[in-house]
Amino acid sequence: MIELQIESLLAVKFQEEEFKDCFLLEVNHHPGNKLDVFIDSDSGVTFEKCQRISRYLEAILDEKGWLGEKYVLEVSSPGISRPLTQWRQYRKNMGRTLEITLADGSRKEGPLADVLEDHILLTETVVEVDGKKKTKKQVLTAVPFEKIKKTIVKISFKE
Repeated sequence: MIELQIESLLAVKFQEEEFKDCFLLEVNHHPGNKLDVFIDSDSGVTFEKCQRISRYLEAILDEKGWLGEKYVLEVSSPGISRPLTQWRQYRKNMGRTLEITLADGSRKEGPLADVLEDHILLTETVVEVDGKKKTKKQVLTAVPFEKIKKTIVKISFKE
């Protein structure tokens, strides 16, 4: 299976000093010989990193002939609209606002305050009612990874 071969190749590449902070998110082999490789990095994915990894994979694919003579290879970062899938992605998004869908269908939203081994801490705004008076209060909410169905980073254009 080509996906496993690509995973193995990248595991080796990510041992190199320049790529030590990189990690693989997903490899998809589509009909028509299209191969999508999504990588991320603790310090951010640059065009140059994607390009160097793409050339590395192309050289091996061409040499081994795993996809034949005609194929399309795309190496990219996941993009902001793709859900977070790995612990390291949460770490690099500290302080950003997350929209989380839980396994039970409920949602939570707020800035990511911390990432621990088995859960995250989200800063949520709650409204407390005391008679006719309403006050907003910031609370830290622990969200276990096992209860998270989907997490999206919300982009704000406000300053």
